[in-house]
Amino acid sequence: MTTDARTPLTRERVLHAAVALADEHGLPAVTMRRLAEELGAEAMSLYYHVAKKEDVLDGIVDVVAQEINEAVARLAPGPDWRQTARRRILTAREVFLRHRWAPALFETRSSTSLAVLKYYDALVGVLHDGGFTHDRIHHALHALGSRALGFSHEVFDPNAGASAEIPAELAAQLPNLVGMLREIAHDDPDSTLGWCDDQAEFEFGLDLILAGLDLLRDR
Repeated sequence: MTTDARTPLTRERVLHAAVALADEHGLPAVTMRRLAEELGAEAMSLYYHVAKKEDVLDGIVDVVAQEINEAVARLAPGPDWRQTARRRILTAREVFLRHRWAPALFETRSSTSLAVLKYYDALVGVLHDGGFTHDRIHHALHALGSRALGFSHEVFDPNAGASAEIPAELAAQLPNLVGMLREIAHDDPDSTLGWCDDQAEFEFGLDLILAGLDLLRDR
């Protein structure tokens, strides 16, 4: 993914190169040295545009969040607030599926991206136009959590490369959990943003929350 060294360096170019590098090799590959190599530049020249690696990480959160905002801005409003919110959230998820490293990064940032805040601002607007009070919207955002952005936390989070299978010596002590795990199947790895975060499970949880919120709105 080496880019044309004749193109002048800009912050935008550096950040987009970092996103492409993470997409191809994973987030750990995003280092100042590796970025410089990809851009055909000296490592020191990057510091004119990004202060340090943390600045790069904050910047690529902005890039991904802006990609989400541009994608949801192209959506036509749905027939009601639930369909509008659902489509926006699933569209955001499509962006994260293109950048599978991004959910973990979004959760680690200590400063909130303005682009992320703009996404939430628009979602608050959808809920408010749908008849929710600000108090209900506040509760709704807590209930949705990261799902509002298109990804969800895992119930289990095995280490990378480790099996989620329960060891035989524990199986007898966990009959219900083992019975469930023997029956469920996740056969669509391309829709997954974690160990068990596939599209069907994500949409099930999202629809459950939106239906519950709709009941609260009418109370």
